[in-house]
Formats: sequence, structure tokens, C-alpha cells
Amino acid sequence: MDVQVGDVIQTKKPHPCGSDRFDVLRVGMDFKIRCRGCGHEVMLPRVKIEKNIKKIFRGEQ
Repeated sequence: MDVQVGDVIQTKKPHPCGSDRFDVLRVGMDFKIRCRGCGHEVMLPRVKIEKNIKKIFRGEQ
């Protein structure tokens, strides 16, 4: 899966705040993502993130 820093991802399962869109801050073996709803930052393994991605938005601010 081709996810890059700066992309916005929509996940199958929403964050507890209700938002299902996240900014990608770091890509590698672990992904660092920031919730667009509340600003909470989370680091998750690549395998878990790739299974949970529903859609990728390129270059959205």
C-alpha cells in the first residue's frame, strides 16, 4: 500500500472522538497518525494500519 507523509487516511473504525480521518505524520515499520477530530497522535504498526485503511486522500489540508 502506497501511503506517504502528508496524506489523509479514512479508517474503517472511527477514533473514540467520532472522527474517522487521520493525518499521516510518519511512515515506516510504524505509522504515526494524528486524529483530525481531536488532535490525538498515535503510533501503530504498519500491518495494523494497512488492514484498517478504507480510503487515502492525497494532498488534502
